[in-house]
Amino acid sequence: MPATFAKATSDAIQVYVIEPGGLPDWIATQDEATANWIAASGFKGALGEVVVYPFPSGKPAGVLAGWGDAKARARGRFHMATVAGKLPKGVYEIVSGLSEAELEEAALGWLMSAYAFDRYKDKKGSVAQLVAPEGVHAARLEVLAEADALTRDLINTPASDMGPEALEHAFRDLATRFSAKIKVIRGDALLRQNFPLIHAVGRASDQVPRLLDLVWGKASDPKVTLVGKGVCFDTGGLNIKPGSSMGLMKKDMGGAATVMGLAQMIMTLELPVRLRVLVPAVENSISAGAFRPQDVLHSRKGLTVEVNNTDAEGRLVLADALAYADEEKPDLLICKATLTGAARVALGPDIPPFYTDNDALAEVIGRTAMKVADPLWRMPFWEPYEPTLEPDVADLDNAPKGGFSGSINAALFVRRFVEHAADFVHLDIYGWTPAAMPGRTLGGACQSARAMLQVIEARYAK
Repeated sequence: MPATFAKATSDAIQVYVIEPGGLPDWIATQDEATANWIAASGFKGALGEVVVYPFPSGKPAGVLAGWGDAKARARGRFHMATVAGKLPKGVYEIVSGLSEAELEEAALGWLMSAYAFDRYKDKKGSVAQLVAPEGVHAARLEVLAEADALTRDLINTPASDMGPEALEHAFRDLATRFSAKIKVIRGDALLRQNFPLIHAVGRASDQVPRLLDLVWGKASDPKVTLVGKGVCFDTGGLNIKPGSSMGLMKKDMGGAATVMGLAQMIMTLELPVRLRVLVPAVENSISAGAFRPQDVLHSRKGLTVEVNNTDAEGRLVLADALAYADEEKPDLLICKATLTGAARVALGPDIPPFYTDNDALAEVIGRTAMKVADPLWRMPFWEPYEPTLEPDVADLDNAPKGGFSGSINAALFVRRFVEHAADFVHLDIYGWTPAAMPGRTLGGACQSARAMLQVIEARYAK
């Protein structure tokens, strides 16, 4: 089902959102038959509780949706998506019980509940359609939900159908849709044009590595550049992953998928920025040509990198892409990558860490992320850890020994390749929902895109 609102209709079934304390007052306004039905249902107003009550004819007359208390709501988000998933097919409208801010999140969560990844198996998302609540920006919410679905589709597609070639096709489709300029550098052309790290990581695959480059918008507008890690599958390379760690590696291009979703939002909403999107699209495979532990690789920036683990490949492909992005001195450079398991150990799957040296920008990102129900948490570019990145034989080590501060070390590594951008933000996302939650099925997740969209909008919208 497309993530769109239903047209307003007099036949829409009314939804009353009820906190436990408000139930007696609501029942007091109803006829005896409805009051008896609600009493018989056992409805108490608990969060996510739903009861549909009928007209005498048997058709649905209305819905009570439990909203629980503030403590229960604070333990999650998109609670109205739970309600949508419990309703029978029909058109609904929320008529009471939510504040303006709550209506925005509720309406978006309802749209997101319609998502189903059905490329390989017939599935149905929510068949309960919502009339856009009065006062919400309906068209904008549809844009957010559509881009969210794009990102989830890309991540959910297995590497058999989403290798570097297929990711390039999806990237081209996005560029074509918005009349953006696109350039792709493939295979040995990466060496000729000085992207040696991208080439080294991807050269063992039968699908050649490539750098995808999209540009959209007026050259005179502020330069916003998005860089997304596009490792379409990660075996770990010669430092091969165990099977338990390799099982989700189709999602290792989650950074690419997320910046593509964010780019779609920016272009659809026609934000006044000159947008650039860079995706190094590779597969970290094993063959005679694979790069090896203790290899010393050269980077676009001129820094040499000792490879102490071929499974720390994401930061290598990002290094060349970030150096390239940095050369044109963007106003805002944003990097998104499924980069470290350490980030998940620190914050879990639901809260990606972000890094920036700009304290004022960090405060805006953190506040905005919570406001739009797309949580992020700042972690530091901790300068005392810099020496751990510096081995004896090269400028940088891609996998410092010790096992500590993995996400910070990776963030410090990629920051070494950025010096000219006015502001740099790095996000170490998970890109995956490990258990179904309201509005989010098990599978690919579009993390941080809505938050960064809002930040970009607030910064540059006229």
